[in-house]
Amino acid sequence: MLELTMVTVSGADAGATAGMTLAELPSEPGAALRVGRDAAVCRLVTPEDWLFVSRVHLEFRCGPDGTWQLTWHRGSQPDPASEVRLTHGPHAQAVGYGATVPLPRGGAGEIVVQERSGPRSVNVGFFHEV
Repeated sequence: MLELTMVTVSGADAGATAGMTLAELPSEPGAALRVGRDAAVCRLVTPEDWLFVSRVHLEFRCGPDGTWQLTWHRGSQPDPASEVRLTHGPHAQAVGYGATVPLPRGGAGEIVVQERSGPRSVNVGFFHEV
């Protein structure tokens, strides 16, 4: 089971969780959860006017062995308007534009989509229950 919690944060709202959104999916091969501005295909949806987030920005996909991967999809622009960072425990890593990285099996952490030109961010917490 992969559990996700998402909160959108704008400068003055740092630390607020009132707008938290939750999603979960069993760890079955091919299962996918998406984060972005397009409510038609994303389970976790950011504000429509937050253009530093693509229509489909992040995808969490379960592999054949029950492990989960995170993909930062390339948007319509050659250079992204945001940065994506994955943290779990004391470890932090930047996720490259268009890259796929594994999530720790049975672990918890956070993915932060940070606007490059402003104070806004999308914070997605994850917990992978095995």
